[in-house]
Amino acid sequence: MQNNPSNVKPIGLLGGTFDPIHHGHLRLALELYERLELAEVRLLPAASPPHKNQPMADGQLRLAMVQAAVAGVTGLVADGRELKRTGRSYTIDTLIDVRNEIGTEQALYLMMGMDAFMNLNTWHRWRELLDFAHLLVVRRPGALQPLSHELQEWFRAHQAHPDEAKAHCATGTILSIDIPGLMISSTQIRALLAEGKNPRYLLPSSVLDLIEQYQLYR
Repeated sequence: MQNNPSNVKPIGLLGGTFDPIHHGHLRLALELYERLELAEVRLLPAASPPHKNQPMADGQLRLAMVQAAVAGVTGLVADGRELKRTGRSYTIDTLIDVRNEIGTEQALYLMMGMDAFMNLNTWHRWRELLDFAHLLVVRRPGALQPLSHELQEWFRAHQAHPDEAKAHCATGTILSIDIPGLMISSTQIRALLAEGKNPRYLLPSSVLDLIEQYQLYR
């Protein structure tokens, strides 16, 4: 673990395909920003995620949608660094890149849902993630999702309270937090658009304007 000066606020990283970004993503990012008193939450569209189907919209359009969604929102920032890489987009590479940018003292939270955490041991160099960041696992209240024995042991070995992680170190712990999620999915939005239906109020109007402009997901 690296020491973290108490006067330096942590940075949060929230990745995803954002195909398209919607209010579920944005509400989660904003709530984590405020609840954990972060310097900012960076939303990173994935280029070529190894564990998901390839996005339907190209990277630059997905980045443009994220930029439109967070425009004028304090604490939320679009970050397109993963789209500059070629080949597979690995989270470990993103963490190394961000850590090189911000230095070793500022705390960094890699944010993910429980669904992603359940499969973390299939990720590239997954055990090394804690060398560069804290892991923040977001759970839906009341949802019971069993972990493999390997992940259970890893979780117990590194689990910490958010205040402890923020006050004492910049990397190296696993935090869990319960946040009710909005029942919205990008898949749902794409299906509505493919059927010629209106997805308004599921995503920002600025994002829907881009979808209409470029006739995405038809």
